[in-house]
Amino acid sequence: MKTIANIIIPGLFLFSLSIQAQTTKVLPNTSITGDSLSLAQIIKTVINEHPSVKEAEEVITIADARIGLARSGYYPNVDASISYSRVGPTPPLAFQGMDFHLIPADNYNGSLNYSQVLYDFGKTRKNVGLENENKVLAVKKADLVKQKLSLLTANTFYMMVFLQEAIQIKDKELQALKEHQTLVEKKRATGSATQYESLTTKVKISATESQKLDLETSLKVQQTTLKSLMGLPVTANTAVKQEYSQSMSLVVEDSLLSYAFTHRLEMDVTREKESITGLQYQLVKSQNNPVLSAFASGGGKNGYVPELNQVKLNFVAGVGFKVPLFDGHRMKYNLIQSKSDVNNASFETEISKRNITNEVIESEASCVSAMQKIKQNELQLSLAEEAFSLAKVNFGTGAITNLDLLDAENVVSESRLMLLKSRVDYAVSTFKLNVSLGNKMF
Repeated sequence: MKTIANIIIPGLFLFSLSIQAQTTKVLPNTSITGDSLSLAQIIKTVINEHPSVKEAEEVITIADARIGLARSGYYPNVDASISYSRVGPTPPLAFQGMDFHLIPADNYNGSLNYSQVLYDFGKTRKNVGLENENKVLAVKKADLVKQKLSLLTANTFYMMVFLQEAIQIKDKELQALKEHQTLVEKKRATGSATQYESLTTKVKISATESQKLDLETSLKVQQTTLKSLMGLPVTANTAVKQEYSQSMSLVVEDSLLSYAFTHRLEMDVTREKESITGLQYQLVKSQNNPVLSAFASGGGKNGYVPELNQVKLNFVAGVGFKVPLFDGHRMKYNLIQSKSDVNNASFETEISKRNITNEVIESEASCVSAMQKIKQNELQLSLAEEAFSLAKVNFGTGAITNLDLLDAENVVSESRLMLLKSRVDYAVSTFKLNVSLGNKMF
């Protein structure tokens, strides 16, 4: 793991991308005109507008509601009720030749009822704690969605950077080829060039035009992908800035992997899942705890002897203590299931560690390789341009043919494309290294 420190960044740089919006604000459903868009602008728009982010944020809203629902166990239940009932027949009670009724035929009752759990031996407290952890998990999952969208956006952005500049390189190559074609036709008219040279130049022009068409088609595909990510209409104009490097901040760490294990959102998510499954296990264990509660009810009703039809005030109040004795083994099997969930969460954490290890090492190797290729391709382009300069001198003196000059110029064009690709690869690799280390890219 020391390779990247020695080759790419002395000490050890952990890259961080600043994605503050520039002067142009990108709005959805509007055509983009004027200056090209930077990666920071695009990522900000994607994070603000993509439905996956909004969906993840709705989960946070639901989590807030579930916390409130769990906390409702701390509060009393209060309700009011009113009823009327007609009873018949009402049997009389005979006493000394007189009939007495013990209940009225028309019964009225109104009451205000109150009930409150006084103590449930931790069930409500554990339920609230569980829902709070679920909210933390929802927030981390939302951040993970944003991180993945940022990486997808960066890949699309840098592909467009490459394609835009590659098309410009091909345009310059076509311009040079057509100038050569004009020169060959003039020489052929004077007899100093052959038909073979003319046909070969035309073939090169046709091949280059075909390559340019392929690049333009690929660019349209990437533009469509970018518009979809940003929530723009298909008619919007999109162009990206030709930027490659990532801004960097210096952080000294003993190990890339230890840094990644501490900062990766995936590790945060799996740790939260472990915490949640542990809380769920404790909550299941408390389900059969006793419950101490209080109740009270007061109101007015008729039916009191001797004035059966007179409504009188009444009340009832008391306390209750409920102790579950047998639940049909439900708690036993719920505990087995919860314990299995705890074990699965632990396994998921280990799987995440292994995946992160692979991603960090792969990203590091890609950065090292891309850096080396940049140096090699810069040297190759320098040599190709020098060779082309010599070829122009030799062509002017008649030492080489027009086709030799075309070959030298083609090497320069291909060297520029290779250098462009290596720079884009390096930018993508550093972005992926940021993501693999857990640095937020949004």
